Amino acid sequence: MADASDLVTSDGDDVMLAVHVQPRAGRTAVVGRHGDALKLRVAAPPLDDRANDATIALIAELLDVSASAVQLAAGARSRVKRLRVTGIDRETAIERVEVALHEAAEAPGPRQRRER
Repeated sequence: MADASDLVTSDGDDVMLAVHVQPRAGRTAVVGRHGDALKLRVAAPPLDDRANDATIALIAELLDVSASAVQLAAGARSRVKRLRVTGIDRETAIERVEVALHEAAEAPGPRQRRER
């Protein structure tokens, strides 16, 4: 399984998660790693905080916490964001991120052109 221990850090009782977000994607999903960040695609555009809201919703679902437990700590106008998550310990967060990375690695890639 993919190692996610470097993606999730502790900050007191909270955990911090670095993400790299691609807005206006065809679907909302975890797609892998981007350097030291979890790479996400969100269908929402980066207008009126819609991509940020979609990012928060995706991370809340991934970590099985409420959306109110996920806060944008840095990067509101950037693709690279830091999220603060309450109500989950670091080890549990790492396990859930590793599962998501494993599922993303096994998901079918972009459609290939058919040969004629």
